[in-house]
Amino acid sequence: MSPTTTRGPRLTPKGERTRQRIVAAAAKLMFRDGVAGTTLEDVKEEAGVSSSQIYHYFEDKSSLVQAVIEYQSDTIVGGQEPMFARLDTIGGLRAWRDFLVGHQRQLHCVGGCPIGSLGSELAEVDDRARISVSASFDRWAVGIRNGLQVMHDRGQLAGDPDVLATATLATLQGGLLLTQMNRNTRPLEIALDTMIAHIESLTSGH
Repeated sequence: MSPTTTRGPRLTPKGERTRQRIVAAAAKLMFRDGVAGTTLEDVKEEAGVSSSQIYHYFEDKSSLVQAVIEYQSDTIVGGQEPMFARLDTIGGLRAWRDFLVGHQRQLHCVGGCPIGSLGSELAEVDDRARISVSASFDRWAVGIRNGLQVMHDRGQLAGDPDVLATATLATLQGGLLLTQMNRNTRPLEIALDTMIAHIESLTSGH
């Protein structure tokens, strides 16, 4: 079981849809207004459910936050997993870079990384949430590392895939924060281009 998994007993299809609607509404509000700025009353109104429905699926706000972290991990990291399978080439890394930059342009550089934002807000006040966000970042790093590991196993990459994956994720997160602050994708482009150039410099074809 994943450290971020918060689902209880199996739900009916209708119950699962209601639960997911609540979580999606909470994720939207917490991304926009922060966890502290989002109340259960806000979530109730956004999801179009009753208070009793919220408490049927979640003991309290903390358990809902855990579900939101899981939701964001599945949406953001899970959504990139098909691309992770192609990070075993420099071309695949550049295509992933283009996707990330393009996504920020679609968002007009607002909001930054939803997982990173949750971590920044909760790390010092909710240790359970911090651990869950850390697990989401670990999942992200593993996805990056797996592609680099294939390059390494083929004898094409001289660097350590674990080190390069961590550096790539840290570079991405820093680039996303600066892009959010500047409302411009240039910092993210520079960060990722520099990291990919470094990885390319470690390949046998360079």
